[in-house]
Amino acid sequence: MSTTGANADPLAALGALPGVAESVESVRKAVDRVYGHRIMRRRSNEITGEAALRGARGSAALSGADWALEEVRRRSDFSGDGEARVVGAALRLTAEAGQLLSIWRQSPLRVLARLHLVAAADQADEVGRPRRKGEPVDEPLVELPLPDAEEAHGRLEGLAALVTADGSAPALVTAAVVHGELLALRPFASHNGLVARAAERIVLVGSGLDPKSVCPAEVGHAELGRAAYLAALDGYVSGTPEGMAAWIAHCGRAVALGARESTAVCEALQRGAA
Repeated sequence: MSTTGANADPLAALGALPGVAESVESVRKAVDRVYGHRIMRRRSNEITGEAALRGARGSAALSGADWALEEVRRRSDFSGDGEARVVGAALRLTAEAGQLLSIWRQSPLRVLARLHLVAAADQADEVGRPRRKGEPVDEPLVELPLPDAEEAHGRLEGLAALVTADGSAPALVTAAVVHGELLALRPFASHNGLVARAAERIVLVGSGLDPKSVCPAEVGHAELGRAAYLAALDGYVSGTPEGMAAWIAHCGRAVALGARESTAVCEALQRGAA
């Protein structure tokens, strides 16, 4: 996404694209349904914990580790094969995201570096910082052309400026742009998809749209499927108004599906308490 030009608030301009306002309103209604559920008034911590688990499972699935929810719930050791490490990284990121909300609005680049460090869980030289010229990227499920390191750094700075500008764009638009830009740039040597989805969650929670983190967009992205996810991402990368609006709408559907998932959890808990 270009972060330059005459418009002082490019995110707000995206919010004015055809169909985006409808997506924003649909998401708001879905979120309101969860927060208005009677179970949320008494057991919101349980809903938050379950949403975190299901969100981590969904994010891992989009990065190639499509495990059943009960398998994720049962496991305690994620140090085995590649899929186990992906699931472990997704769980760590979900737990860490809630600790970084206060830092995000002041220093999003610091938060992104921390997320990568947590996801990678090692002390290699390329961990916890954007990639340098010539360094490869391990992100096999995203096959878009890879911007060079210099372009990625510049666009990261531009993204950070947008996040900290305190503009008027709806939370959904900001979250979608953060998510899409990180996937387009793949600024780290690995785990970019996991980091992008964790950053989307931070925006949705920190904006006040989903303050209790009970509407895991990762669940919706996984439910919509990897093919639809990558097709919508192509629209974002195209930079066209239609493509950008389609990506934002896709992210909106994902949030609404995450909200629906937590509503179902609320209803299951209510039945159990009856």
